Amino acid sequence: MAITKKIVLLGALASISSTLWAQSDRQNTGWLYQIPRVIDATPTIFPKQSDHPIVPNTQATEDKSWVDHQQKGLRNWVDGTAHKVDDWFGETDPNRPASATLRILLDQQWDKYDSYEIRPRIRGKIDLPTLEKRFSLVFGDDSLDDQLDTQVSITNENPALAQDKNYDSKRTREDNSSIALRWSNFAKSLPFDTDADIGLRSGDDVYLRLKAEKDWQLENDFRLHAEQIYRYGSDSENYLRTNLELVHERPNEALLSNQFSLIYADESEDDLNWSTYSFRQHQFFRGNRFNYGIYTAGYYNTDLLRLNSWGPFVSWRQPFLREWFFVQGDLNYLNDHREDQDHHLGALVRFEALF
Repeated sequence: MAITKKIVLLGALASISSTLWAQSDRQNTGWLYQIPRVIDATPTIFPKQSDHPIVPNTQATEDKSWVDHQQKGLRNWVDGTAHKVDDWFGETDPNRPASATLRILLDQQWDKYDSYEIRPRIRGKIDLPTLEKRFSLVFGDDSLDDQLDTQVSITNENPALAQDKNYDSKRTREDNSSIALRWSNFAKSLPFDTDADIGLRSGDDVYLRLKAEKDWQLENDFRLHAEQIYRYGSDSENYLRTNLELVHERPNEALLSNQFSLIYADESEDDLNWSTYSFRQHQFFRGNRFNYGIYTAGYYNTDLLRLNSWGPFVSWRQPFLREWFFVQGDLNYLNDHREDQDHHLGALVRFEALF
């Protein structure tokens, strides 16, 4: 299937989603209205929503222990590095200092078929005000930017590790070696937000990446978020991804969401891969996220559309001891038709530090 056909198909799916919304909106009785009503009428055993903090803020703890000193030191080093990098591109303005963010993640996964796997990941961004506010330098695992900011579950698109290894140092270096210059909102006349990246990934894959995204506030407390990502690499060639998120959320109420992604990649053995998470999300305190729902995934290949994997999942994320350190645990019960794997338990744990 030609890449142009893939683009048309992705656009058609987005159009179908919009049409379904429009039809239910006109009738005011469609499934987009009925599902929230049913959930609202269902008794719940969970506590009320809350934004009450359970850990002290970073300023209150930054001098309390050796670990806090290390976090503060690394945070200052990141900001200092941002100032130095910004200085390379021109004269800096004290009123517009450079800033940076850094995420360090440790993902661990286990199930009875793939055993135990551990993957360190890093993602950072340095804003460059000397090149106007629209430019920044991004580095680390670029696949993290392909996910929704509100991604409900721990995922990783990078190729699996070698079967005889729990940790693959070479693969880890390649996954975290991306670096690119990003130009944000390069076309202000367009009705959506844009990013354009040009850089290097996986050591020798020179790439150009374009991203467009937009939010719509709909009636009946619904909102829709859509993202379209296209990347072309000298080695990886074409990569195209559509992300859609439909959310129903009322003030001080748990939200209901569906996250859908559709992917085409020249490196993939399939024409298209898709996945969706349908879930309920609670927040019992600030920084907390408790999700439970159904996951489905499949593929389209040579005119065959297949549901390959499905099952329930539950996820819990919260700050642990400090405002800047998070722990997330996912538990799922999924199958995999292609690999002849019946439904089985799987667990994922993520430690994440923010600087």
